Amino acid sequence: MTTVQEIKSAIGSLPHQEYMQLLSWIHDKDWGEWDKQLEIDVASGKLGFLTEEALEEKRKNKLQEL
Repeated sequence: MTTVQEIKSAIGSLPHQEYMQLLSWIHDKDWGEWDKQLEIDVASGKLGFLTEEALEEKRKNKLQEL
């Protein structure tokens, strides 16, 4: 199995264009994972408190236009 140190070394030796491709792939993968987790959290109701807080602030007329 490849160690993190070996991966770091391999990344360090990549040509710039390949490094940028890898960076883009990691970025897209990370955002994809974040999106999946957000969908799971929303579906499970974990973020319902945010809706309640926003509705409470609206009732108190404390919301600001963006």
